[in-house]
Amino acid sequence: MIIINRILIGLVLMAFSWMLAAHFVTTVHDINQKKNVLTRVIQSEKPLHSVKLPNFAHITNVSEKKRLFFNFLTPLIHEENRNLKVLHEEILVLKRKSIEKLTTKNISFIKKLVNKYKVDKQLSLSKQLNKLMVRVDQVPEELVLVQAAIESGWGTSRFARIGLNFFGIWCYQPHCGMIPIDRNLNAVHEVAVFKSVKDGVDYYFYNINTNAAYKKFRHIRAQLRAENLPLSPEVLASGLLSYSSRGENYVMEIIKMLKQNQAYFVEPKTIRTD
Repeated sequence: MIIINRILIGLVLMAFSWMLAAHFVTTVHDINQKKNVLTRVIQSEKPLHSVKLPNFAHITNVSEKKRLFFNFLTPLIHEENRNLKVLHEEILVLKRKSIEKLTTKNISFIKKLVNKYKVDKQLSLSKQLNKLMVRVDQVPEELVLVQAAIESGWGTSRFARIGLNFFGIWCYQPHCGMIPIDRNLNAVHEVAVFKSVKDGVDYYFYNINTNAAYKKFRHIRAQLRAENLPLSPEVLASGLLSYSSRGENYVMEIIKMLKQNQAYFVEPKTIRTD
């Protein structure tokens, strides 16, 4: 009887092992099949925009590629940083006013920024202004450029070429962007698509200034402001641990690239507060 039971248990375990093996083979087959289909789709992809981009992939001279890449994005980064500087200064002026002296126009302006920058509407006006001071601010140009270089492979990535996404920004609504070829089967994220390079650059700033993942970045920036120190890209890079699943290695790559590419940056290394 004992021998029979052992035989039955052995047969059950063997059958279970076969089932697991068959399931594994089927799963691997399904994954490979989906990747093959996606690869074929990618190979036939056409740009989802009408922008004529430099062909960064065809530039073999590294120095030439870096200069062209940085010069291509720098004007748009300058522009958004200028806009943020103006807004930051306007908020500072309002913050220095007593609440009683704020005009209807002032309050309307504050509410508009509160909506845009996702500040808690239940807070008092004074606290809303404090929050806005932290969120509506600049990001050092060098830091933006280096992240763009990393995330887009110096402008050669599929997402940069097809979707004008130079910063690897994700979106989560169905059909909001492009599906990564190495995305997990259960994942739902896509890589966002933009209609212009400016839209992508502007959204990068907005994402850094509003996304909860970059709260530490904004905290470090606010501390530098409070101590009247320059917005050092190396220091601020430490607030971007959540930008990539690589965490500390990603931050170290940013710092390394900041040092390696000093000769290619057009403007001084830091944004000053004066």
